[in-house]
Amino acid sequence: MMKDEKELTMGAELFRVKEPKAQSRKAMFSKVNASLVIVLAVMVVFPFFWMVRSSFMSNLEIHQYPPLFLPKNWRFDNYSYTLTVFPFGRYFLNTLTIAIPSMFGVLLTSSLAAYTFARLEFPGKRFWFTLVIGSMLMPGAVFIIPIFMAWSSVGLSNSYIPLIVPAFLGGGGLNIFLIRQFMMTIPREMDEAAYIDGATHLDILFRLLLPMIKPVLITVGLLTFILYWNDLMGPLIYISRNERNTISQALANFRSGFGTDWRAIMVASTMSILPSVFIYFIGQKYFVEGIVLTGLK
Repeated sequence: MMKDEKELTMGAELFRVKEPKAQSRKAMFSKVNASLVIVLAVMVVFPFFWMVRSSFMSNLEIHQYPPLFLPKNWRFDNYSYTLTVFPFGRYFLNTLTIAIPSMFGVLLTSSLAAYTFARLEFPGKRFWFTLVIGSMLMPGAVFIIPIFMAWSSVGLSNSYIPLIVPAFLGGGGLNIFLIRQFMMTIPREMDEAAYIDGATHLDILFRLLLPMIKPVLITVGLLTFILYWNDLMGPLIYISRNERNTISQALANFRSGFGTDWRAIMVASTMSILPSVFIYFIGQKYFVEGIVLTGLK
């Protein structure tokens, strides 16, 4: 008995010795991970900080070496000056004219397609879903010339229609995949109960499923809005009149016309990025939740 008690005592002492080591190792890894996250966050945020900080400087201060971390004199008049040479309001409305309908078109059509793949049974379902996923591997440049020729043949090449209509034609493979994965986490018994009560497939989708997958819908909406807000290739192809330019297109033209006036370029860039940042902060909670929960059963 004495021998057994002694062995138990020694084992307990060894466990106590190992436990603090494990805790200290875990604490060390936590500190390393936190440090890496902080470094990466600084690397991501620093260019935005530099842009905003430069928008309040004179051209002389922007080119000063060694560079100033903050301006000596905050030049708020840079914004009023830039608005006189860069009609931000017009370009802002032009971009919203494309981005908002496109966002709703993507949400509508990708939800319909996702419901089809998540809830319905039909011949070749796996094959068609594989094609949808495979479409994400197809470079968009492949379709530029044939699509442009098609819109030109009907006389709509110099309008917003070629930029908006494609959003209502499926919503994109990635968006369909995200919404489908989220729908598959909801038990089918809820659909069956609604179907027995007389609900149609559209009722089940719009009145039952979509309110339950709000996080992924907001995620898809945010990604779509930012995609169309920053799109430069599409407007360059289809829009030639300056008064119909989008933010990205106008900013590229402004950069070529005011190549040495960096204060105005920094102000225009700051104003152009603010709407996307504002919308992201509004939906940040749902955006993170949608990314984290997508694909979990």
